[in-house]
Amino acid sequence: MSASFSTGADGVRYRDLNRNGRLDPFEDPRLEPEERVADLLLRLSLEEKVGLLFHTVIECGPGGAVLEGPGAICKSGTRQVVLGKHITHFNVHALGTPTEAARWHNAVQELAEDAPHGIPMTISTDPRHGFSENAGAGFAAGAFSQWPEPLGIGALRDPATAHRYAEVVRREYVAVGIRAALHPTLDLATEPRWARQQHTFGQDPHVVAELGLAFLRGLQGARLGPGSVACTAKHFPGGGPQKDGEDAHFPYGREQVYPAGRFGDHLEPFRDAVDAGVAAVMPYYGMPVGLELNGEPVPAVGFGFNRTVLQGLLRDELGYDGVVLSDWELINDNHVGNQVLPARAWGVEHLDPHARMQLMLEAGCDQFGGEECVEVLIDLVAQGRVGEDRVDESAGRLLLVKFQLGLFDDPYVDEAAAAEVVGCEEFVAAGLAAQAESVTVLHDPRGLLPLDDGPRRIYVEGMSAGEASALGTVVDRPEDADLALVRIQAPFEPRSDLFLEAWFRAGSLEFPPGLPVRLARVRAACPLIVDVTLDRPAVLGPVMDVADVVVASYGTSGPALVRALQGASRGRLPFDLPRSMADVRAHAPDRPGLDDPLLACGYRWDPAIVATGSRRQET
Repeated sequence: MSASFSTGADGVRYRDLNRNGRLDPFEDPRLEPEERVADLLLRLSLEEKVGLLFHTVIECGPGGAVLEGPGAICKSGTRQVVLGKHITHFNVHALGTPTEAARWHNAVQELAEDAPHGIPMTISTDPRHGFSENAGAGFAAGAFSQWPEPLGIGALRDPATAHRYAEVVRREYVAVGIRAALHPTLDLATEPRWARQQHTFGQDPHVVAELGLAFLRGLQGARLGPGSVACTAKHFPGGGPQKDGEDAHFPYGREQVYPAGRFGDHLEPFRDAVDAGVAAVMPYYGMPVGLELNGEPVPAVGFGFNRTVLQGLLRDELGYDGVVLSDWELINDNHVGNQVLPARAWGVEHLDPHARMQLMLEAGCDQFGGEECVEVLIDLVAQGRVGEDRVDESAGRLLLVKFQLGLFDDPYVDEAAAAEVVGCEEFVAAGLAAQAESVTVLHDPRGLLPLDDGPRRIYVEGMSAGEASALGTVVDRPEDADLALVRIQAPFEPRSDLFLEAWFRAGSLEFPPGLPVRLARVRAACPLIVDVTLDRPAVLGPVMDVADVVVASYGTSGPALVRALQGASRGRLPFDLPRSMADVRAHAPDRPGLDDPLLACGYRWDPAIVATGSRRQET
């Protein structure tokens, strides 16, 4: 694909990235990555090194073309940021077909060869194998194989499935040139109202740690190499304990609190990820309030600005020497269309962009997520506020990952093969099976499940007639049916003032009062099965009171739900379900588990256990 491949006098095939006609140490695939980093750092200009410290959004153009101007969210044309700003790390949003995605990736890599030292691009992504679409957190699968959201992997509690899931993700990512994953999310789902729980593995620290390790090993392998995807464990030191359940993307959700003193639970999965050699760690936006570590108060500033947490805890205590990538846009406000999302400079809002960036570097960050303001860092160096040696430190960490991934030796992908790998029959089947198996039966006192193949007339809502036909003949009215199946979403309060707000499902966990009444009318005509898609816990008591069967899903297609209802389901609740919003408000956000849940984490319907009156079936 590239014109830069050369053969040295001793027969070594290499890429002459600086086009000087000779094999330099940083181009020599026989040398250790650390040696190549040391050589390249000495050759780079300040501007090239500074560019390495930025990780911003990029989009694929029509037909796999390189965008010459801004995209839907990305602020600048690709040529401008690659050659003008020397940025070499990009979080890809819009992608076309697998062939177009691979074509675009190769075009971007070819563009990178025009830079002075041809540093290859690292393309990253948020999760994109599930069902939800959120430009600030993840994407629906599209052409990729579709799996339950990570919360559904948590419901399976099976490290082998988590590892298999990660292996599929790795193979599909690599096929289109994605070599960095901005996941796994190792936060604990301890605050029932928090809007980001669907990308976690649940509330149990031990389960999250175990599944997180399995996922990490599936993407990275035993060590980073040419077939690996570098992982970013987020959001250090645990983003779950949000005050009032509000998310730290937004000013009203900036505080993380620890009234139960359970900081250690949230840290546990990250300890394991660090020990396993995770390539990058991302601190969350949140600012800790009232937190102490080793008897000393932690400053009430966002974790990306927090030296006590990043240098003191992560680097010094846990011994981490990998990349620290900040969450997105801590330095500048983000204006998209007619909306704005203020910079998440929680606790340091009064500082200007220069001072915010300087503080992040002093705290221990290596890379600025969502930013492309390279001129600010160049100015800080010119003013003597940041030493060039500090830039070298972070640039070296970032280059090391590129060398370990083999990007300097060959970053290109096979465009023809991409469509054969991405969304192939094997991967789609595995994802469909995981969707079905992750479904959790919560309530079935009449023993209606599993459904047999007998003839029946079925009324459905929230599911196509074609999908439901696998369960019987679809009719238009409950009164004409032998069985009703209604699919509903967990409740939330819509918001859309700030950019991204509309995509974050926050607020009350109670269903509107009319829903149980409407469901009761359906049930009066025929037995009723209700499937609730849980991206957060819900107050399910009123629904359970009016349904014959209630199941929970976490990203499940119609065909997968049919399989689940026919007996494939084996999921367990990945978090507690509350009895009321009063119980939620009284709960300490940092403590895994409610005092008296309606159904406890680990629960699934078992008539033998339910007969004893227990709804606690933790495993």
